[in-house]
Amino acid sequence: MNREKGALDKAVSVSITQDKLTLRGNLLIDTLMSLYHDGQPAISDDISSIDISCLSQMDTAGAWFLVEQRAQAAQRGKPLEITGATPAQAQLIKTVERNMPPADQSPLPPPSIADRFEAFGRKVIRGFRMTVELIAFLGQVIATLGGIIRHPSRLRLTSVVHHCQEIGVSAVPIVALMAFLIGVVLAFQGSAQLRQFGAEVFVVDLIAISILRELGILLTSIIVAGRSGSAFTAAIGSMKMREEIDAMRTLGLDPVTILVVPRVLALMLMLPALGLIADISGLIGGALMSWIELGVSPAVFQTRLVSNTDVWHFSVGMIKAPFFALIIGIIGCYQGMKVGGNAESLGRLTSASVVLSIFMVIVVDAMFSIFFAVVGV
Repeated sequence: MNREKGALDKAVSVSITQDKLTLRGNLLIDTLMSLYHDGQPAISDDISSIDISCLSQMDTAGAWFLVEQRAQAAQRGKPLEITGATPAQAQLIKTVERNMPPADQSPLPPPSIADRFEAFGRKVIRGFRMTVELIAFLGQVIATLGGIIRHPSRLRLTSVVHHCQEIGVSAVPIVALMAFLIGVVLAFQGSAQLRQFGAEVFVVDLIAISILRELGILLTSIIVAGRSGSAFTAAIGSMKMREEIDAMRTLGLDPVTILVVPRVLALMLMLPALGLIADISGLIGGALMSWIELGVSPAVFQTRLVSNTDVWHFSVGMIKAPFFALIIGIIGCYQGMKVGGNAESLGRLTSASVVLSIFMVIVVDAMFSIFFAVVGV
């Protein structure tokens, strides 16, 4: 009996006198549905005012109900007045009304040609500004490296060794497996084409030149950009979000010396080593598939590799490695320094770091290929 009485006390009742509706009881979120019938409010369109002077309690849901009824009445062209509100209830109704979502707006017109040109121009300007900032950041890193060369005690050797392990040693399995499979694919696809001309033995030249000159170091750089470049951005960006970099500057410490230089140096040291491992693994994979598919024995493969492959093919790949490492390190650390104070910018700039690093590595590789072709190497 007491439970039923408590339930009645919490209910809301409605009485209508002419065009006036009076609400009694508690207009709360758990009693609001009693005012609806089949999903529609059980209020006549002829009502011109709602009296809430007899309400005992009203929460935000009840205030929303009143504001919604007044808005619907305004759309029908018949104003609805809410009377009898206490100062607290009136303030609650005003707060809810002020925070109601805006009415549905008509869809925006399609962008004109001028709008498209403006958007393109803004993207060009943003790209130009980012290029200038990247060049300035590169200059700052080079200047810091110059200061470390003059004062070697500033170099944090422990940090460099740690990043060498993270960048190089930990990446050896994935790099070796990738290069091995690339060698297998090159041998398999090359043999299928060269067999038509009876030139299966030239598959050795195809594998050696492709891996040593281009694919070994290029694919290794792409893997490192996705693995280590994103890690640079995420680590530095997390420190930026937690204001640790600002704390470093407050203590008189240079974030570039502490955070950027060890990562860039470790990357420039380990990427050539990873490229060498990728070259060896690719040649082993190509030799194995040539033996299985074409019957080219490892001895024949080795003899033709040594006699017909110029050492410059290997040197060209190794020459590219430090430049690729510098690009990946600078872009990864720069994007980390640009992270704001929220997780959204961290994720966005981490993705941008990987995409921009891979793009720039491919662009620089193409420039190297043109240069070496012009000089005849």
